[in-house]
Amino acid sequence: MKSSLDHIPLRKQRELGRVLEILHEEFEDALKDGTAEFKKRGRILKVILFGSYAKGEWVDEPFTMKGYRSDFDLLIIVNNRKLCEFAEYWHKAADRLIHDKTIETPVSFIVHSRREVNSYLKEGQYFFSDIRKEGIVLYQLDNEPLAEPKPLSPADRLRVAEEHFHHRFSTATNLSTLSGSAMLNRMYNEAAFLMHQSIEQAYSCVLLTLTNYGPPSHNIKFLRSLAEEQDRRLAQAFPRDQHRDRAWFNTLNEAYVKARYSKHFEISEEALGWLGEQTTLLVELVKRVCSEHLELLQLSNLTYPEELSQP
Repeated sequence: MKSSLDHIPLRKQRELGRVLEILHEEFEDALKDGTAEFKKRGRILKVILFGSYAKGEWVDEPFTMKGYRSDFDLLIIVNNRKLCEFAEYWHKAADRLIHDKTIETPVSFIVHSRREVNSYLKEGQYFFSDIRKEGIVLYQLDNEPLAEPKPLSPADRLRVAEEHFHHRFSTATNLSTLSGSAMLNRMYNEAAFLMHQSIEQAYSCVLLTLTNYGPPSHNIKFLRSLAEEQDRRLAQAFPRDQHRDRAWFNTLNEAYVKARYSKHFEISEEALGWLGEQTTLLVELVKRVCSEHLELLQLSNLTYPEELSQP
């Protein structure tokens, strides 16, 4: 893995430094009163920058491209799988990263144990293989390297991608249809929940089809960020340049919990109408992006037919 940030502007490097401070402060605070042994021994082992900022392909033009701005994408590696639980150990850090005025760049992070990451690499999870190859180490407690990746054959990559696509895309489409039916019957909370689930499945479809990895998250803002890093055409579905549109998307993001359990949750017919149209556009874009990727994988299998017979 790399360690240099020389290709990133100094102001962005300072932001990353502040991000690391907050991650460490909040993680230590979450562990300070713990009596369990795994909490006492809890450590952040590595923080790795991946995605567009690691590759030098970021976009930071919030007033163009429909308000698109690349995130800092981070992989946080801890020494125990129990410490990956977002609600218990990381939600305060995520909240501070959103509200800290010295950090202009959105931050998205995933958390895994070193054992998990090494297992993914040995299993041929190319999402983590790409991070190992292209990622930039921002912090590490020790010099222990990650496991050597085991690449999947073109045949296996195609098989896995097709399985993900067919399962997730049909689910996203069905949930969108159910959401539309709920809207017609003026069941607005139910429509919002089903629409949220359709969007979640659509973004997961892209991530799993293109990378063979989907984080266990119901946060569609987070999933949107990761998916748009894979193909920026997806940003057409939910632009950020209008405050109203951002607010409606944020309300829908809350619908996973609040639309079912909070008597105070409200979403207007106008908001649902626009969100429904954009969800339909997202599903169409997802189909296009994934189909193009599958075609490339099929071409790869035709180009290297000898690998089809590998175990």
